[in-house]
Parts: sequence; structure tokens; C-alpha cells
Amino acid sequence: QVQLVESGGGLAQAGDSLRLSCATSGFIFSTYNMGWFRQAPGKEREFVATFTWSAVDTYADSVKGRFTISRDNTKSTVYLQMNSLKPEDTAIYYCVATQNAGSRWLNDYVYWGQGTQVTVSS
Repeated sequence: QVQLVESGGGLAQAGDSLRLSCATSGFIFSTYNMGWFRQAPGKEREFVATFTWSAVDTYADSVKGRFTISRDNTKSTVYLQMNSLKPEDTAIYYCVATQNAGSRWLNDYVYWGQGTQVTVSS
């Protein structure tokens, strides 16, 4: 039973910070590449960030310099530190896992969490 459970979402105002967490179980976390996607109202899900098993991180241009992805293999948990939040960051954020390192393609991700809502007001 594979599980990815996001937490840490909520309400914020522009310029604030939030830290999302994704606790996982049911697969070999240390061998998987982890990431985050998001889906804003009326839009398709889009790539946010990835962190590979070998500690390589990549980001969408829209969040580069503001968001930081990290992972703790001892806790099988991946994080997304979100700084300098903007209203356009408002979305449901999904924790994802793939064996395809660094992929930005939604369909490469085989494990998905239920999502956590982030709402940023101006």
C-alpha cells in the first residue's frame, strides 16, 4: 500500500512562507525521484520541482529562486519550502514519485498524493 500524504498547506498572504511536507510509505523511498506538481483553479497540473535520489534538484522557472525542494531519506519525507509567495502560487500541491530522474512530465510519475491546498492572498 503506497501512500504519499501531503501537509503544511493553508492560507498565506503575498510575501509569506510555507513549508509543505510529504510523508511516504510503501515503496523504497531512497531509490525514487521525488517531486511536486500543482494545479491552479481552471488550469492543468504543472511541474513545480523535483529532487532525485542522487540529490539533484530542478525547478520550474515560475518558482526558481523562491522554492526549495529537499528530502530526508531517514524519514521517507520530501519537503517544499515556499518563500516569497505570490497569489499565482495558489493551487493544490501534489507530492509525486517516479523512477525517471528529473522528469517534468506528469505521466512519468507513478505515485501521487491527495494534495494540499495553498491559497495566497494579496
